[in-house]
Amino acid sequence: MSSTVPISGAANVTAPTPQNTPLNQAPIALGLSRPTVPDITEDNEGEAAEDEGPSLAGLEQHMLGMVQGKLADLLGKSSGYIESLPVEIKLNVEALKGVQVKQNELHNQYKKECLELEKKYLELQKPLYERRSAIIAGKAAATTEEIEAGEEASVKEDEDYAPLPKDVKPSPSGIPEFWLTALRNHVGLSDMITDRDADALKHLVDVRLEYLKEGDEAPKETLGKPGFKIIFEFEKNDYFTNEVLEKTYLYQEEVGYSGDFVYDRALGTNIKWKEDKDLTKEFEIKKQRNKNTNRTRLVRKARPTESFFNFFSPPVPPTEEAIENGDYEDDELQELEEKLEEDYQIGEDLKEKIIPRAIDYFTGKALEYEIMDDEDEDDYEDSEDGDDDDDENRYEDDSDSDNDVPGRRRAPQKGRGGAAGGDKVNPEECKNQ
Repeated sequence: MSSTVPISGAANVTAPTPQNTPLNQAPIALGLSRPTVPDITEDNEGEAAEDEGPSLAGLEQHMLGMVQGKLADLLGKSSGYIESLPVEIKLNVEALKGVQVKQNELHNQYKKECLELEKKYLELQKPLYERRSAIIAGKAAATTEEIEAGEEASVKEDEDYAPLPKDVKPSPSGIPEFWLTALRNHVGLSDMITDRDADALKHLVDVRLEYLKEGDEAPKETLGKPGFKIIFEFEKNDYFTNEVLEKTYLYQEEVGYSGDFVYDRALGTNIKWKEDKDLTKEFEIKKQRNKNTNRTRLVRKARPTESFFNFFSPPVPPTEEAIENGDYEDDELQELEEKLEEDYQIGEDLKEKIIPRAIDYFTGKALEYEIMDDEDEDDYEDSEDGDDDDDENRYEDDSDSDNDVPGRRRAPQKGRGGAAGGDKVNPEECKNQ
């Protein structure tokens, strides 16, 4: 259930959440009126020509504002077409809704079976993940067959690849800082990992995926809910006593309007920090003066700070009751929604990209496909803006006009990318959001 949604740049993040998943379709007909533009008379034609650039730019912004305002006013409102239909036709409309209900039931069943199929193949891959972990930790030596298979793949990808010497044995110490390097080579996670975090993440020995199980061993809040958890296993370190940190993601039980599972919420492990080692806080020393005795003392205060380990304290979705009661301002809701979407997207990328292709993130190969995917999207975005505009812009230098407004180009999006294989990512049939 890989997603191609960016995780960096919160305003652009659109991972599926209960709040941003629509319950109803947008209106079919918006009935926009055509904006009118006042004519330029002959008397002020020359003056208009002199001010053509600013006028056109201002006019374009004015028209854009009118259209956007009209769209905002009409969004979610009926055009009146459905209401105007005869009762006999309205009965047919309701019948189609009934057919759609049955389609939705079948699609829900299909998605749930896809989830079961993912669970099945994760079990089949477990021995390979265990083998990978043993080589990384130096608990098992790499075999000649494994090395030869890896070199064959390297030659296919790079004709200039130089084979390694055959008379050297693999290091018994495994691969130091493997997971720290792999995580840092993911665009979104690299933004979260501070220099302070890096020293703790050097002790990360494995990252695994598990689907939630039904039964008494599951946490009470996860019983009966589909979802998965990401398991971070650490060796002994100077920062916390936990050997395992987990992040659990729960889906809603029913598939959302988009046809995919919708995230419900996330749960994180309570980290047992050692004294003065909490990486999610910064400490500062302040002087305090006693008003009565005029004596001063030093007070040590903690304040929250950015850290990768905040990942294990996920944001809490607002309840419907809190929203209805107006407990949140609009900007607060928007900020919270962006944080939730980003958190869900990171879990999705860990599940679908980093864990399955950890070696490609360690070597940086995965980044090549992420960059390639972003470039392709930019090219496609430009062509959508209109080839005619591009043709006109090619000849701007030959004209005397410097006031044309250039077409907008979307910046490359972070956190998106192809699989670290020969082909770019295409949405798989059995993906679950």
